[in-house]
Amino acid sequence: MSGQTRYAELGTKRLGLLHELLPRAVRFAVLLNPNNRNTDALTRDLQATASAIGKQVEVLTARSSGEIDAAFASLSQRPADALAVTPDQLLDSRRVQIVTLATHYRLPAIYPFRENVEIGGLMSYGSSAAERDRQVGIYTGRILKGEKPADLPVIRAAKFEFVINLQTARVLGLDVPATLLGTADEVIE
Repeated sequence: MSGQTRYAELGTKRLGLLHELLPRAVRFAVLLNPNNRNTDALTRDLQATASAIGKQVEVLTARSSGEIDAAFASLSQRPADALAVTPDQLLDSRRVQIVTLATHYRLPAIYPFRENVEIGGLMSYGSSAAERDRQVGIYTGRILKGEKPADLPVIRAAKFEFVINLQTARVLGLDVPATLLGTADEVIE
């Protein structure tokens, strides 16, 4: 499976989790960095998924901290029912800003990394942090034993985790369905 396919599948899964949380929602926003090489594939797949479940997707782009602020401000003109944040180095480095803005705008959001939920984000679905750390350790060990980094295979995530922050759900006035709580790998009280 190509990296772009996996990237798009995870975006589709995140959109599905938002739909399960908010079945009556009509309009989802997706925040992405247009400089990310996976943006086109992800956008196509998310729009197709949204259409299949009767939803609209508004793509918000941001290449900088200022553009993140502007993307959220645009939601006051064209409100969305929920937000999906895509995995991207820039967006991850601005996680506190994004979680703060989502809370300020009372926007239910799903993120690619559990760290977002640990600092107050609502939900995350992505590769397991423990598994990522384990793989880093394995690679580091192999390099320290003399293997060249360029010769090491690319390892794709095989374990994914779904995390929900119930404190944030309460702040947003959301009742998280029991079925969704039952599928979560972790629920932060």
